[in-house]
Amino acid sequence: MDRSRTGALGVTTAAALAFDAIADRFDERFGAWRSVAAQRRAVYAALLRAFPEGARVLEIGGGTGIDAAWLTARGRQVFLTDASPAMVRIARQRVSAAEVVPAERLDGLSAGPFDGAFSNFAALNCVVDLVPVAQGLAKLVKPGGHVLLVLFGGFAPSEILVQLVRWDFRAVVRRLHHDAPARLGGRDFVVRYHRPWEITSAMRPWFRLVGRRGIGIAVPPSAAEPWISRHPRLLSAMEAIDRVVAGPLAGLGDHVLYHFERVA
Repeated sequence: MDRSRTGALGVTTAAALAFDAIADRFDERFGAWRSVAAQRRAVYAALLRAFPEGARVLEIGGGTGIDAAWLTARGRQVFLTDASPAMVRIARQRVSAAEVVPAERLDGLSAGPFDGAFSNFAALNCVVDLVPVAQGLAKLVKPGGHVLLVLFGGFAPSEILVQLVRWDFRAVVRRLHHDAPARLGGRDFVVRYHRPWEITSAMRPWFRLVGRRGIGIAVPPSAAEPWISRHPRLLSAMEAIDRVVAGPLAGLGDHVLYHFERVA
């Protein structure tokens, strides 16, 4: 794997290099899509419930800082980390506290303790082994603190339907594989579709699972763009469905939000 030092805590992995390559146009490419905004609203509602105003929160894989800036504007103090130096450079234009730190090396971060932590939109699917992530979080998050991790779901009917319409049969079955090839900015990397038991096992014994919510059950994935953005009423109806079924059908989400609590 191509690696190069980026600082005391930073190691540029293949995934980080890929996101480096598209960092300057990342928001332009994904930011205007209504499906992304709809899924983001569902995550934001959970973040506000988990982190009270004034809470000091660690973000893992924060990218260009959109989520950190949103939470900061609502009275939370967010310390953003990401493995991509280019992403962190852009994030620093939005938030004051941002550092190049791969998720696997959180144990070297000295900025704690934090009241809680979160990771949005599958940043942790670029991580092969979640145990070092959990160990780092255990060091940084106070007992009783909440950790919300949003990862790709293992079986997403909405994506299957979209990819069937697109006749992309390889994409239809990619989540059935543990590892799947991905490509951004002309660079190849691997996406790992962590199974639910892997996620909960990695977080144990430092964290207990509070619950799961599906993010994007009826709301389709970004593969449905730009078509779905042209149908805002349909998308609004899909959002309403998701609010009802997010708990009982959590495992069918394009993403799944895992809510953990730090135990003593």
